[in-house]
Amino acid sequence: MAKTPAPVTPASTRPLWQRLLLRRLKFLIVVAVVLGASAGLVYLLAPQLLVRADAARMAMQAHVDKKTVVAGDTTWSYYEGGQGPTIVLLHGFAANKETWLEMAKGLTDHFHVVIPDLPGWGESSRNEGGDYGIPAQAARLEDFAKAAGLQHFLLVGQSMGGAIAGVYAADHPERVAALTLMSSLGLTFKENDFVRDVKAGKDPFLVSNREELEALFARIFTKPPHIPGRIEDALVRRNVADRAFIERTFAELKQPEQAFALDPILVKLQMPVLGIWCHDDKIIDVSALDTLRNGLKSSPSIGATVMNGCNHMPMLEKPDETARIITGFALAH
Repeated sequence: MAKTPAPVTPASTRPLWQRLLLRRLKFLIVVAVVLGASAGLVYLLAPQLLVRADAARMAMQAHVDKKTVVAGDTTWSYYEGGQGPTIVLLHGFAANKETWLEMAKGLTDHFHVVIPDLPGWGESSRNEGGDYGIPAQAARLEDFAKAAGLQHFLLVGQSMGGAIAGVYAADHPERVAALTLMSSLGLTFKENDFVRDVKAGKDPFLVSNREELEALFARIFTKPPHIPGRIEDALVRRNVADRAFIERTFAELKQPEQAFALDPILVKLQMPVLGIWCHDDKIIDVSALDTLRNGLKSSPSIGATVMNGCNHMPMLEKPDETARIITGFALAH
């Protein structure tokens, strides 16, 4: 004998708590659908907004706030956060202050961290036709230090930022308590494929499509990050928009007096100095560390750390380990 189906309770006769719960669930479903559709549209039509949103997320996790200050001929954009001894972080060529955010999470609990976009890069202003070589940028950094009230700090520079940091430290030893050069431009090193390409007239930092961007990432990372296609498109568009500036600045940095800017001034550095390199750096060969150690005649403390499992961007590939190395050096000096 067939069972009689249970009667369905009309919505109007359900208990109040059930009706409220159903309304809440329906509302949440609608919100989720709307947000999902909106995110999809942003991804397709304005992926640069997702890049900015991700930077804001990382800045929040690193406990830093975005600020601006006018110093010299530049309106500087920078992150600042944390309490304790001051650490200033300088990014490399064709990069921006966001490259430090993942690593900065390991510093702001114990240090006051300042991370600027170098003039001409990121969100800091650019003067058309201006000089953005190493000495000029080091001079601008002094304007920034004064405007931001930076007195005595550990200065960390990566790649191009390392050359700027070294020149600045030689010119302003009263401000630089200690210096860290990471994968730094400015030192003599063993010729590699990157140098040979540059000598052949190529600029590996110029990209016009996803394939060229991925080729650049393969060159600077041991394990290139997986980036969604439309986000890659946003990064390519930014590079294309900056093409003339990248070309002009790269041509300037290729000149021997810029490419080896640190070689003749190492003897002047009288503060503790730490070199950090990845063993497999394909841009600035790890042999640059030998030049650094051999040239430091007046430094009271010389350190060198070689990391495995990374390439030219240790703060992105090994952020926790890099933060620990910098922390140890900062606490020791």
